[in-house]
Amino acid sequence: MADPETFQSDFDVAKEEFVAQWGALSSSWGISRTMAQIHALLLVSPEPMYTDQIMEELQISRGNAHGNLKELAAWGIVKTSVKKGDRKEYFEAEKDIWKMFCIIARERKRREIDPAREALVKCAQLTANADGDGCAEFSHQMEQLAEFVDLFSSALDKLSSSESSKAIPMALKFLN
Repeated sequence: MADPETFQSDFDVAKEEFVAQWGALSSSWGISRTMAQIHALLLVSPEPMYTDQIMEELQISRGNAHGNLKELAAWGIVKTSVKKGDRKEYFEAEKDIWKMFCIIARERKRREIDPAREALVKCAQLTANADGDGCAEFSHQMEQLAEFVDLFSSALDKLSSSESSKAIPMALKFLN
């Protein structure tokens, strides 16, 4: 049987590695490294954490921790709570991975995909009847891009509104 100190040490190393890698991936998601590291830390923490614990664990400032925790809560992937008799606010990540994926997918769609689609449609409309070299081709290209974004958006809506037991086989069928 493993020594409890060794186990804890191995756990700490694994947790640090996960938090670091989750943070490194963040740039491809369009969020800050610190926000992703806070999310990762809360994701693997067995108990809700308060701001000072997060600051100490990640060696970040109170302002940085507070701002990122507010944003994670606004996304809906971190919940806040208070304990009776305690003035601290505690934070806990959504632990259900499928539910977390659905929340993130819906939020990214609302913040990024929907505005991009609106811009494509507007560009197509502005140039649909315009005279000039390339206007008709530009308008057609914008319409095609908007159609593609609609298709992607619709697929994302269906995937993120499904139960994981139904969505995973559907996604695998789509990918095959």
